[in-house]
Amino acid sequence: NQRLSQRRAKSTEQYVISKGIDESRISAEGMGESELKVKCGQNCTDEEHQQNRRSEFLIVTGGPQNQK
Repeated sequence: NQRLSQRRAKSTEQYVISKGIDESRISAEGMGESELKVKCGQNCTDEEHQQNRRSEFLIVTGGPQNQK
């Protein structure tokens, strides 16, 4: 599960970079089951599983337009 999470994170990172975000402004870390959004154990619905298979972003200011 951790390896799948890390692959998902790297794939998301590559997508954002492909859209023009400088790779020095982004990093990816798969959390696997260590930081679940919904803690439903073995009784998760499909919707709850989907919420746990997510990518979260922190938007960092200071892009090229802000540099002098």
